Amino acid sequence: MTHRLAIIGLGIMGRRMLENAWRHTAFDVCGVWDPSVDSVTKTRELIPDVPVAASPEAAMAGADVVYLACPPGPRKTYALQAAAAGQGVFMEKPLGTDNAQSRDLVNQLARARLPGVVNFTQAASRGFDELRRAIQAGETGELLGIDIVVNYPAWPRAWQKDADWLRLRHEGGYTREVISHFLFLAGRFLGPLTLQQALPRYPDDASLCELDMLARLTTADGKPVTVMATTGGQQPDRQEVTVRGSRMNHQFREFYQLWRSDGGPWQEALDWTTEDPRTSALHRQLSEVDLWLQGKPHKLATAEEALAVQELVEAMLVGKS
Repeated sequence: MTHRLAIIGLGIMGRRMLENAWRHTAFDVCGVWDPSVDSVTKTRELIPDVPVAASPEAAMAGADVVYLACPPGPRKTYALQAAAAGQGVFMEKPLGTDNAQSRDLVNQLARARLPGVVNFTQAASRGFDELRRAIQAGETGELLGIDIVVNYPAWPRAWQKDADWLRLRHEGGYTREVISHFLFLAGRFLGPLTLQQALPRYPDDASLCELDMLARLTTADGKPVTVMATTGGQQPDRQEVTVRGSRMNHQFREFYQLWRSDGGPWQEALDWTTEDPRTSALHRQLSEVDLWLQGKPHKLATAEEALAVQELVEAMLVGKS
């Protein structure tokens, strides 16, 4: 079965998904749209034959599934249009920045022909599968908690500069864009989280997003999830998530690398000599979209999971002592 896929939003994530969907045997890209001439030009350079539509409605017409890679603001409108047409809704995160509006979106999508799903890209990754296997095999021992460490010399990063909204406090910031992925990871492996403390630091310009974020969250049984995120200085980007176990720790680096230690030096848990980690993750994610569209069990993040992450993130951005 081939699914007709429409893509709304042709920024970095939209183009990455397009490139992978174009090559995936389960999908036929039937229409794409973005209001930016520059984004459309870059898309045509990537895939000359891509069917660029004149409007979002034209791109979505006749699709089986709509992938929303637009900024958070218009996401709800497009999602409900797609759901009303009986189309599957596959969204980037966050669902939005207004929790009440996002809760309403989730409630409406729950009544749709297909419940909406969200692109937390690690959900179907080899790293998630390997960590799940290690936990089930007893190799990790008891899970003790998760530590999230993020350092960026600057935000947005150089390759994200085209998406100017990422630097603004209203919709952007790396807590929404990056740390949300790792809170999803923590929720998948530890269960629901409650925010205990959060200390964001903002620049003097009130329109700009957070500089630093320190936070502590806990599970229902008290297991800690800690967040230490900073910007500024000179170093490579650092994104590390350490899942601590009584017998073995696992650490995600740069989203898809997975390392492990039983007390000795870190050892790579996955061999990437024959494939690219990001391409692998997106291909596997699209294969899960295929399963979801067929009504089969899948590993994708549900809209309810994404809402739980959003509520934690928005509370962190407000701060809690």
